[in-house]
Amino acid sequence: MQISSRFTIATHMLIVLALEGKKQKLTSDILASSVGVNPVIIRKTLSQLKNAGMITVARGTGGAEIAKDLKDISLLDVYSAVECLGKSGQLFSFHDKPNPDCPIGKNIHNVLDDRLAAIQAAMEAELAQTSLDEVVAATEKEIKEQSVSQ
Repeated sequence: MQISSRFTIATHMLIVLALEGKKQKLTSDILASSVGVNPVIIRKTLSQLKNAGMITVARGTGGAEIAKDLKDISLLDVYSAVECLGKSGQLFSFHDKPNPDCPIGKNIHNVLDDRLAAIQAAMEAELAQTSLDEVVAATEKEIKEQSVSQ
């Protein structure tokens, strides 16, 4: 089982917008080229990020821009904008009908619910502590180090 790639796609896109957005108009095709996915996925993600107030998008081929200070966008904000956690807001979902006549099926929620909630809370706390500004700075550092070593 894996968390979907929507979060890392959105983070990648925001880094591109932060680092390249002042240099050129960034369309879904340009973003798709960097991320390595279909522009349709980029457009859907742009819509989600726009709805969360993180970016602005100009109609047509106007491109996208970051709408907030990078320090004010946490990775939890990005995650919450693009991941579909459902009405419960829970990362982990259960199979629909554990057998109540089975001793394990009868107790699976008692055993796992609190543990899984704690795991999700720890992940969300870590994401909340990391700003997009930090991730952009780390990306710039990596790029600079790679250009020096070439």
